[in-house]
Amino acid sequence: MELVTVLLSIIVVFFLINVFSSQKQGKYNNFPPGPKPLPILGNILKLDMSKPHKTFYQLSKEYGSVFSVQMGMTKMVILCGYDTIKDALMNHAEFFSDRPNNPLFSKSIKEHGIVFSNGENWKVMRRFTLSTLRDYGMGKKTIENKIVEEAECLVQKLKTFEGKPFGNFTSINAAVTNIIVAILLNKRYDYEDPTILRLMDLVSENIRLLGSPWVRLYNSFPSLMDRLPGPHRTIFANLREFQNFIRSTFTKYKKELDVNDQRNLVDAFLAKQQEGKTESTEYYHNENLTVLVGDLFGAGMETTSTTLRWSLLLMIKHPEIQKKVQNEIDKVIGSAQPQMEHRKQMPYTDAVVHEIQRFGDIAPTTVPHAASQDVTFRGYFIPKGTPILPILHSIHKDKEYFEKPDGFYPEHFLDSEGNFRKNEAFIPFSIGKRSCAGETLAKMELFLFFTSLLQHFTFKAPPGAKLDLTPALGSTNSPKPFEICAIPRG
Repeated sequence: MELVTVLLSIIVVFFLINVFSSQKQGKYNNFPPGPKPLPILGNILKLDMSKPHKTFYQLSKEYGSVFSVQMGMTKMVILCGYDTIKDALMNHAEFFSDRPNNPLFSKSIKEHGIVFSNGENWKVMRRFTLSTLRDYGMGKKTIENKIVEEAECLVQKLKTFEGKPFGNFTSINAAVTNIIVAILLNKRYDYEDPTILRLMDLVSENIRLLGSPWVRLYNSFPSLMDRLPGPHRTIFANLREFQNFIRSTFTKYKKELDVNDQRNLVDAFLAKQQEGKTESTEYYHNENLTVLVGDLFGAGMETTSTTLRWSLLLMIKHPEIQKKVQNEIDKVIGSAQPQMEHRKQMPYTDAVVHEIQRFGDIAPTTVPHAASQDVTFRGYFIPKGTPILPILHSIHKDKEYFEKPDGFYPEHFLDSEGNFRKNEAFIPFSIGKRSCAGETLAKMELFLFFTSLLQHFTFKAPPGAKLDLTPALGSTNSPKPFEICAIPRG
């Protein structure tokens, strides 16, 4: 009898959900089309839950550049193609610059920091972040010198392998991390320092787990998944540990603070707290500081270090391209230390760095956006609060803009005379009001680290190694683990 009751209850729930969904759809004439969802599950069974951007790209060929999918009970709008994404994020920026409710992050960081915040809090945190990053050297000679020094430390570290195979890229990750740590904390860690190793592990594990199907299910069914074990519990624990480190750090910095001698971004934030303005109380509180530092640490470490790992893998996969880069380095830089001023004289190397980012497809989607109000976009009605997901993968793999989208082809960024050529559809840092705040810093790091490494080493695969260019699982596209030999150049 109890089983019959349960089954009847399930049938009633399914019926009510279908009725509710139909009524809701009826309200929204002209909502973007999409595959028909199942009750409760939505379109989850239709998606590649490990790499959903691939499914979205395929669906765009059937439903157009603006379409909808349903994740559990949540309808979201997917944007594909350069023209559509640019139209949304640039021409309609005021309608699509919010962040949607994300159950996983709503529980752990609420709407603090810069990445997942909205409204005035986001505006204040972004304004503070951009101005402070500039103050502490982003785009200037001061931070360039730090990167050059760190690149030299990395070169010396790789020399200790004496050309033998290694598969641990901790040193590369730590070198990149030290740049954002210098801005945030005015500090540098040795590559074997247990503190930086632990912090990098926490961020890397969360990046990997955030791409798991289980976490995508959590965001679709948070009430149910909260009762179950799974990767979401590891993510929450990692975030708590990371935030505890940040709190203990800025508590110590607060005791030493001299507002007339601010040493780093944390000092600048703490000084804002002491200004006594209404803004100081409303926005410059410890919760915002904790999440903001975490946002910048994760963003400053993950995408740049992942791109550098792709660069090494692609150089050993394409030794002829590696050799051409080295020839250009030898011709323009010689044995001097690479500087940003060299880049304009090195069109081939610049093109290779751009192509590594495009081919690696490191961030295949942006962080989800949301409609800030009811809006009609490209003939479709999108209600306020609807999650919007731009698929950058659909741009960087588009044959209309990139002649060989599935190959590694630096000529995508070169004209017929070998000069560097910009491509408007190259937007790995996204565009619009929510584009990456650290874009200038990342570009500087990629050029200086990449040229320093290829100036000093030729990278080869260990004998008999098979190179796999299939990305690993994760919320970003990183290379699968691989071994490499760094052979010192003469």
